[in-house]
Amino acid sequence: MHTRTLPAIGFLILGILVLAGCAQAPIALRDMGSFHVGGRDVEISGRPVKEIVFTPGGVPAKVDPNGTYSVEAMYVQYFLPAERRGVVPLLLWHGGGLTGVTYETTPDGREGWLTYFVRQGWDVYNSDAVERGRAGWAMYPDIFKSEPVFLTKANPFERFRIGQGAGSYSPDPAKQRVLPGSQFPVGAYDNFVKQNVPRWTTTDDAILRAYVAEIDKVCPCAILFHSQAGQFGFRAAQARPDKVKALIAVEPAGIGDPRQAAALKGIPVLMLYGDFIAQDARWPQIRKNGIDFTEGIARAGGKVEVVDLPNVGIRGNSHMLMMDRNNLEIAALIQRWLEGQGLYH
Repeated sequence: MHTRTLPAIGFLILGILVLAGCAQAPIALRDMGSFHVGGRDVEISGRPVKEIVFTPGGVPAKVDPNGTYSVEAMYVQYFLPAERRGVVPLLLWHGGGLTGVTYETTPDGREGWLTYFVRQGWDVYNSDAVERGRAGWAMYPDIFKSEPVFLTKANPFERFRIGQGAGSYSPDPAKQRVLPGSQFPVGAYDNFVKQNVPRWTTTDDAILRAYVAEIDKVCPCAILFHSQAGQFGFRAAQARPDKVKALIAVEPAGIGDPRQAAALKGIPVLMLYGDFIAQDARWPQIRKNGIDFTEGIARAGGKVEVVDLPNVGIRGNSHMLMMDRNNLEIAALIQRWLEGQGLYH
């Protein structure tokens, strides 16, 4: 686990105001910080030397692109509460085309899951995966073997079960066709799409290596992962089953290796799905893939709980459960489940 000696002056105090009508109490931390983990060195050769002016009016500099590059590391930021109650740290892994911002303040300014779980007494480690946010990029096709994928403003609205499918987005809010009863804060949708970042489709192995490196550095731990990170959460746990004490899969869009399902039999799994899945073109099959995979864990003797939120009275959720207006109700459900696994005191 990552630790650091603190100065004698006492705890760090982080005051966080939640824009939901009133201010919450300040959060007392015993430490906070960040680090990069994982990565490798790569040699590039055969490229021409370039002369570049870095600042208008500046003196040109020769830049030789040939040599050694440090690539495929991941960025991790940690928040350690003064009163620790979680038995192990909680790692937060984001979905595709996103960063650790997913778990910070919601697009409309409410408290996100990161600070919620810190308030509950969990050591929280929030990351930007390889090629996202503060993790850095690498050259392609030399290192990343494909060009990045960028999303239009309409894409998440139509694909993340916020709007009513293809053609439901409009820059005019009055013309947007939002799913009836949606809990997503549609008025702040523009703030959400500002979080979107490029993603590659050929970096999965590098991302998985970095997540395993984080586990080796920080864990034993519990891991909460979302969407694209489904495959990384399950596969990293399969690689380090002795270091992972619980898995929370939030609408996983990927799965682990079905041939190694038995590796997860000693790790309790909570799988969460939101609303409107039956009305979507893709999500019924995505959900079935996830259920089929976890049934393999259960057949091997594992403990799996699947919660379709509408079935427990939590309705209207998009794919971005941690941003929806009832996000803290869902966080409380996760908290109770973690307590039930004996990971909280």
